Amino acid sequence: MSKTRAMRFYLIGLLTCMSTVSWGQDTLKVTVRQADSLFLTNNLTLLAERYQIDMARAAEIQDKLWNNPNLNVEMSAYNPSRGWLDVGKHGQKFLSLQQVITRAGKRTKQVALDVETTRKTELEFFDLARTLKFDLRQVFFETYFLNQTLGLLDNQITTLATTVEAFDKEYGRNNVSLKEVVRLKALLFQLRNNRADLLFEITENQRDLRIYFNSEAYVVPLIDSTDLVRYRIEAQTPEQLRELALTRRTDLKVTESAVKQAELNYNLQKALAKPDIEIGAVYDQASNYQNNYFGISASMALPFFNRNQGNIKAAKSGISYFKTQETAKRNSIANEVNAAWNKVNVAESAYRSVEDRFTDQFLQLNRGMYDNFQKRNITLLEFIDFIETYNESIREFNRLQSDRIKVYEELNFVVGGELFGF
Repeated sequence: MSKTRAMRFYLIGLLTCMSTVSWGQDTLKVTVRQADSLFLTNNLTLLAERYQIDMARAAEIQDKLWNNPNLNVEMSAYNPSRGWLDVGKHGQKFLSLQQVITRAGKRTKQVALDVETTRKTELEFFDLARTLKFDLRQVFFETYFLNQTLGLLDNQITTLATTVEAFDKEYGRNNVSLKEVVRLKALLFQLRNNRADLLFEITENQRDLRIYFNSEAYVVPLIDSTDLVRYRIEAQTPEQLRELALTRRTDLKVTESAVKQAELNYNLQKALAKPDIEIGAVYDQASNYQNNYFGISASMALPFFNRNQGNIKAAKSGISYFKTQETAKRNSIANEVNAAWNKVNVAESAYRSVEDRFTDQFLQLNRGMYDNFQKRNITLLEFIDFIETYNESIREFNRLQSDRIKVYEELNFVVGGELFGF
């Protein structure tokens, strides 16, 4: 036996053990609605992003605060005629108190910018939740249909293994040829290989589901017929869905908030061009033109050279930049809705082309084929051809159902809301 083939047998055995162990460990059986709830409650990525909102709100609080006054104290350290620290009645002390007064509404404009920053952060959080929920739904439904395929394949393998065992005994009695036994074993090996491929996909999906739910349990999606029939387009038209997307999409609202931020920043930068005033009061005990001097002071930077010209120009260009991005996002959303709509129609047409009784008829015929083959009413070639066709058809039908749900969920995603009533 070659190393490659031996490794293949090893992986098949390993995945078989993994699937057995998975059902032996804690399982988490969840419906679609429960999956959404667990995701919103437990997902660590979302929980971490919530802190970004808290940080943005803290910035609002900080920028609402007034500037602290500045106190300056100066005392005589040494007087040659009086000695050290001559600060008494005839000594020297100097005190000054300064307060910065902002002009042009800088503080108000900064707070307005902070409020919009917080709103944008919240919108980004909701958009992240929307994106992750879309990914979760994709993996959730794909896992369900992979499990359906795996269950049918397991039944097929069990039945075929019994048939192979019976033919082995008949071969020992010289009632069948070695060629038939070997060909059946090869078919069984092929089915087990297919099962291993399915387990690889399911294992990867389990990894993703556990990350979404922050859980170590084996996730079992629960879906019934009522969940599947929800996915249908009623009276919506592409035009209505495009309008709906433009009002619902949080990523569009993020770009609109970015435009608003740019405009608020432009107003702030113009205000920053006007210098603040610093006012204060001073007391000088003995170093001024008279003792116990009281005075007031005011200071202001003269805006001769730096009038914040560069930042104002950059802020103005930023408005144009984000407005262009907003227009591009709107165009992109319209195209995304059209593409998703077309995918739904293609998937729905393909799904409806399959008869409702297709799988039941195939399953009934499958049972009959085993009985007829064991009774030698059909040839080995006919039996193998049917089994291969049956397995491929069932797998493709489940994939078709999974892809159908995925494109409906994609339509949900590009419209930006729940269209099908979960």
